[in-house]
Amino acid sequence: MAATGGTAFVLGGGGVLGAAEVGMLGALLERGVRPDLVVGTSVGAINGALVAADPTPAAVDRLRAVWEELASRRVFAGSVLGRVGTLVRTRTHLHPREPLREMLEDALPVSTFEELPVPFQCVAASIERAAEHWFTDGDLVDAVLASCAVPGLLPPVEVDGEHYLDGGLVHSIPVGRAVTLGAGTVYVLHVGRIDRPLSPPARPWEVATVAFEIARRHRFTTDLATLPEGVTVHVLPAGDPDPPGAANLRYRDFSGVPARIERARAAAGEYLDRVAAGPGGGV
Repeated sequence: MAATGGTAFVLGGGGVLGAAEVGMLGALLERGVRPDLVVGTSVGAINGALVAADPTPAAVDRLRAVWEELASRRVFAGSVLGRVGTLVRTRTHLHPREPLREMLEDALPVSTFEELPVPFQCVAASIERAAEHWFTDGDLVDAVLASCAVPGLLPPVEVDGEHYLDGGLVHSIPVGRAVTLGAGTVYVLHVGRIDRPLSPPARPWEVATVAFEIARRHRFTTDLATLPEGVTVHVLPAGDPDPPGAANLRYRDFSGVPARIERARAAAGEYLDRVAAGPGGGV
């Protein structure tokens, strides 16, 4: 649990777009901003666990290596026939979880929450209870896998007899959790989609994506609208000249990762420098 008035990093979900969070972390850590608490959802759980394990600029180098590995092999690898074969065999998902588990085990220097130098929590959606579940102790890799179990892409993760899916289903950008745990200053690291206002759907395939985006954003906007007195929230910019839309479903396309990291790093750095130079700031 964060000390009252401490600093929290909140890392949201968003698949391959989560590379932007790596750039934001670089901007924060380069300026000496260190977390007292890290909370994450989905891809934000991967990024968050790594920075909680090493809250220094060196963590950004490790994260870059993780994203290079995501891009080059393993996690979402396989031909169309291979993915179809997995779906036919399992009837529920396109990819096995083992490559992601192996990557996390290689990348994380610790195996349990208790070993982390910075308190970390990640959220997943319980199938049996139809409710959010916050992982706070025990096996770190199992918890991150549960938070990342995107429906249809990866299988549910079983922990202590309960099955979990991606945390973005219940809490996409968990600012409220950080505030509940006592954070006084919150830095929101997101994937860029909240930079683009929603518009009514104009095509049949846009109906579902707009509906999903409303569900994804509403809790975040409610959290911001109901902040307790004295809590400051900084929503870091992703730096996208054309923010990704709700229909961004190319989960295997990592070609833009390096540019996304650098844009977010530059934009977040400029924001942090302005806040440091001027009075107040934040939400």
